[in-house]
Amino acid sequence: MIKIILFILFLPFMAAINIFSQTSPDFDIQGHRGARGLMPENTIPAFLKALDVGVDTLELDTVVSRDGKLVVSHEPWFSSEISLDKNGQPIPSEKQKEFNLYKMNYAEIKLFDVGSLGNRRFPEQQKIKTYKPLLADVFKETQKYIRSNRLKPTMYNIETKSTVQGDMTYHPAPAVFARLLYDEIIKSKMQKRVTIQSFDVRTLQEFKKFPVKMPLVLLVENKDGIEKNIEKLGFQPDVYSPHFSLVDELTVKYCRERRIKIIPWTVNEISDLERMKKLALDGIITDYPDRAIKVFRN
Repeated sequence: MIKIILFILFLPFMAAINIFSQTSPDFDIQGHRGARGLMPENTIPAFLKALDVGVDTLELDTVVSRDGKLVVSHEPWFSSEISLDKNGQPIPSEKQKEFNLYKMNYAEIKLFDVGSLGNRRFPEQQKIKTYKPLLADVFKETQKYIRSNRLKPTMYNIETKSTVQGDMTYHPAPAVFARLLYDEIIKSKMQKRVTIQSFDVRTLQEFKKFPVKMPLVLLVENKDGIEKNIEKLGFQPDVYSPHFSLVDELTVKYCRERRIKIIPWTVNEISDLERMKKLALDGIITDYPDRAIKVFRN
């Protein structure tokens, strides 16, 4: 009889976890680099496609040009995998890092084509001639598109692409990088619509100092565990964002107990999306937001 009573008392808790992880209206579907599986990554067409699909958040990366502009790009150079040079010619893989965005003014960066080649790893991606946009232009164009098409508002999850090894070679020092991004967000009046993410704890630590507070996201790809990673950061992040292969029930429990949101990356296969659906997550980052919406919203 006692077992039956305990089971009945526990049922609402089990139901709450199930409802939260599968049907919560606050579940955050983020389009990785816009919608990399469908359109050229980190480009205006990719972000507009993601909005059409119905994402909650546009996930994107930022680097810095020689003239101090915030450019939306995953690498601080032109990747040979997806880029043609300003003359429309392929970039040899062994020379790609010579095309260093931190050593180019944005006027030159904009001449490179990052869409016509497509991406062999994403066969569904549409090939289209396009360029690396400024963060300011991403804000402007996506907000205009949302208004004109009467779409739901979107958030922006913005990553600072920096490493200790890349300081002053591929990007400015963390304090300078963070200040450039902070100032652009404030200037664009987007401070209530952004989260700031990074693998580099130094830029998050800099953002922690600014007067206008924005949610901070710790990206993780190591196996050190959540406690050691947060210890390295030096404060509790608003969101913990590990590679999805690192997510287990103990990590989720740790986050739940401390009210840290947990949003893993980058989940693309239906089987993996289905597996993630069984956990009490706050969201998912994916190259295929169309797949994620089918799994999590149906």
